[in-house]
Amino acid sequence: MNDYLDIAPEVAQALKAGRPVVALESTIISHGMPYPRNADTALEVEAVIRDNGAVPATIAILGGRLKAGLTEADIRRLGEAGHAVAKVSRRDLPGIVAGGADGATTVAGTMIIAAMANIRVFATGGIGGVHRGAERTMDVSADLDELARTDVAVVCAGAKSILDIPKTLEYLETKGVPVLVYRWDEFPAFYTSSSGVPAPARMDDAKAIAAMLFAKRRLGFPGGAVIANPIPNANEMAPAVINEAIDRAVAEAEATGVRGKDVTPFLLARVKDLTGGDSLESNIALVKNNARLAAELAAELAAMERG
Repeated sequence: MNDYLDIAPEVAQALKAGRPVVALESTIISHGMPYPRNADTALEVEAVIRDNGAVPATIAILGGRLKAGLTEADIRRLGEAGHAVAKVSRRDLPGIVAGGADGATTVAGTMIIAAMANIRVFATGGIGGVHRGAERTMDVSADLDELARTDVAVVCAGAKSILDIPKTLEYLETKGVPVLVYRWDEFPAFYTSSSGVPAPARMDDAKAIAAMLFAKRRLGFPGGAVIANPIPNANEMAPAVINEAIDRAVAEAEATGVRGKDVTPFLLARVKDLTGGDSLESNIALVKNNARLAAELAAELAAMERG
């Protein structure tokens, strides 16, 4: 157990008993949505996980302490503070801890803390990836290298459609990260179920996915896995609408010189504005959909690990 890590009592009891636990990120709270919708959504997602038989463990850094499991007050504190809370990936963690600061964890940051707590399943919206124009900017999310090194399965709605999806999948293949799509033949593009890119692999039930993860761990393979869960048809956006908004947002980011960790929050905020808020509703729906699948997967995996 890491000296800097605090595991919430509910989460600690579940882990000790071998019950399913699902990690959740906190960047979506502080950097993904406006207050109070961000905090309300985070609490609703926790409820979805509980309703599906698992224990939620929202991950963050508070006062320099790594937290696996937050109180409602903690979640509302992060939501109200918004962008004033640091966005924390692997490179940022030591400084935030040493400075006794608060931090909202990205996919990579959440994976690190979840693995410290021995939580093996994590539900998020979409993973980071290779940004458009990366051949010029070298802008590649730290999420991808974290997936290659940290043993946490990430349930997501694919890669955010602001990214270069083919290059993202090529990068994950190079790193040896298993990528599968749940009940669909294309890799999903976050706001839409289809990207035009074939699924690297397809699996149709949580038990089969859990068996793959169980075998991977027993084989001693390092790193995590991507379980891409397409947004439900009722909640996805029209491809022409979302793609036009993304193209405009990307052009604006380049024109105004937005770089590094500021790119994704900028693009998501602009896409929300350009779609009249429709993208935010899709975002919330897909996160809840991922939470349901993650809870089912965590339950299957926990049963296998108990023997």
